[in-house]
Amino acid sequence: MTDQIRPVLSGMKALVVGIANEHSIAYGCASAFRRAGADLAITWLNDKARPHVEPLTTELGAELTAPLDVSVHGQLEAVFDRIGESWGRLDILVHSIAFAPKVDLAGGLLNCSAEGFAKAMDISCHSFVRMARLAAPLMKEGGSMFAMSYYGANRVVSNYNVMGPVKAALEAACRYLAYELGPQGIRVHAISPGPLKTRAASGLKDFDLLLSKAAESAPLGELVDIMDVGYTCAYLATPFAKRVTGSTVYVDGGANIVA
Repeated sequence: MTDQIRPVLSGMKALVVGIANEHSIAYGCASAFRRAGADLAITWLNDKARPHVEPLTTELGAELTAPLDVSVHGQLEAVFDRIGESWGRLDILVHSIAFAPKVDLAGGLLNCSAEGFAKAMDISCHSFVRMARLAAPLMKEGGSMFAMSYYGANRVVSNYNVMGPVKAALEAACRYLAYELGPQGIRVHAISPGPLKTRAASGLKDFDLLLSKAAESAPLGELVDIMDVGYTCAYLATPFAKRVTGSTVYVDGGANIVA
């Protein structure tokens, strides 16, 4: 960890869900939080993912680790029960998971099955609502919640298909949660990174062309990386951003403003 930043999150407790490997956006968030002084709880999806994630939890000095597949009954509750028992509180939550069955993602929205649409919505959107419900009682002095979206939530992106409506629902959920949780001092943010070379993105057709176009159109003239996203979330989790909530924050070099 070579970047030197002030420990502005010192003493804060952060749960990061969605690390698959060192290229994951969630890993960038966890790394930024740790560099800023936060204590970490990190989950992995299943036994197949564990060997890839566990070394990263060691590297980051995560205090709590656990399996978490939000589609498996009871696992989500078990994670929050453990946080409650071990820490008694939570300050930061990152939801960086998304899924759609491959056949439904590849076939276009018209051909998406009802079952595939429901699965994508449950894992990619409603699981964040469920996490927020469990996290809120632990955020006794307020806190910050983050959900990862994408530009395709608001504009049509070729081959993004069913994930477009799903991410649009996620952004709307963030706004409504920000409204409902605001009186408790809990801020909710939808984060919309520019295209990144993550494992999830590899499933999109012609993704390399999307990367090239994003770099060309961005006013800053370059792609963002996972640490850009992580540091943005770290800032939003500090008291410096205590009056910021409910909006979609773009971390894309300005590409979203260009037609």
